[in-house]
Amino acid sequence: MATAPELFAASPAASIRLMRTGDVAEVVGIERAAYQFPWGEGIFRDCLRVGYICRVVVVEDTVVGYGVMSVGAGEAHILNLCVAEAHRCRGTGRQLLRSLLDGAAVAGAAEAFLEVRPSNTRAIRLYLGLGFEQVGMRRGYYQAVNGREDAQVLKLPLKSEANPSGAGPVVS
Repeated sequence: MATAPELFAASPAASIRLMRTGDVAEVVGIERAAYQFPWGEGIFRDCLRVGYICRVVVVEDTVVGYGVMSVGAGEAHILNLCVAEAHRCRGTGRQLLRSLLDGAAVAGAAEAFLEVRPSNTRAIRLYLGLGFEQVGMRRGYYQAVNGREDAQVLKLPLKSEANPSGAGPVVS
């Protein structure tokens, strides 16, 4: 199986690279600032340990975003994607997601899935703009202040070695 290069250009001032154990503290800081029910440090460390595709966006030696994805059985699952508030709406999330999807295609995934809160309209716009389509709903999937929140399930066909026709949008 081919491996993706470690560095990717996100913008003139940003780069995307593989997440390292030393990045976890910064990643957790972004996670805690963004979510009421954040992942803990142990979850990120476990994702690295088991070999999930984990990438960070770095600007001037500071981590400003991250993405975590699992790949197996011909599909990818975007587990977490977040950009620090000060770096949102600048194309950083789009570049990070494209980097993850490129990694999924290199790993042989034919399609990518993710869940998103219906209340997260900025993320939904990003995903739909890249060609994801809603294929389902998971009731009560997310923890919320007043109980549970549903999750929209989105899917994107990928062009890969496993799917050479690229039945869906080409992600590059």
